[in-house]
Amino acid sequence: MSQALLRQRLAKRLAWQQAVNDPGRDPRNRLPQLQALQAWQARRLSESFTDFKDNARMRPAAEFFLTDLYGERDFSGRDRDVAKVMPLMSRLLPDSLLVAAADAIGLAVLSHAFDLRMAEHLAGRRRPAAPITQADYGQAYRAVGCPRLRRRQIELILGVGWTLDGAVKKHGVYKILRASRFPARAAGLSELQGFLERGFGAFDALGGAGDFLEAIGHREREASRRLFAGHPDPFGDPGPNRTRGRGTGGSRARSGP
Repeated sequence: MSQALLRQRLAKRLAWQQAVNDPGRDPRNRLPQLQALQAWQARRLSESFTDFKDNARMRPAAEFFLTDLYGERDFSGRDRDVAKVMPLMSRLLPDSLLVAAADAIGLAVLSHAFDLRMAEHLAGRRRPAAPITQADYGQAYRAVGCPRLRRRQIELILGVGWTLDGAVKKHGVYKILRASRFPARAAGLSELQGFLERGFGAFDALGGAGDFLEAIGHREREASRRLFAGHPDPFGDPGPNRTRGRGTGGSRARSGP
């Protein structure tokens, strides 16, 4: 990808990020159901990742996904860093790592937009302050709809993983990433640098991301299918594609521009 196209992608996604999180533009950001929903989702994902966390090789990648891609963490610092990334970080880091950061922002924007719509639906319940149940979650998920964008959300999750996995395999990338640590800190880019280092380290420990990403893709697609179908146990065991041994095979879900 050219530097010009990467800059355009970053600029567009940062503008979306600012708009979707601004309570002045979208008062749904102030809904108490929003935080409750995000906490509920974080707990659900942590439970779904139990077998990953119990696997010594996959644990770092699982923790990275839960805290840096899926979690309740405030990503605004990281995303403000990306706004300042050009031209300094583009001189220091391979494009692949910057693409991973751009895709992570796109994922955060899309996920937050879904969360706002689901929180609005949850706020319309007969008892809006009641704890969120699995049935409540399923009803809100179906009310928001947009199955194509839900598939896109999963593709972005996997795309960040595949990009990081590809960067790990390139000779010298880790040395370049470490060498950028102090310039990044001096330039106020420590949040972005930390995100990239955590991601690189997690996927380096995997020794091949195929099994991990295939399992995530299978589980999340099946959970989405069940949610749209009104299945009584949408997050139950999705079937045979559980974590396996070492491996790097599998089709790669790539994100577009």
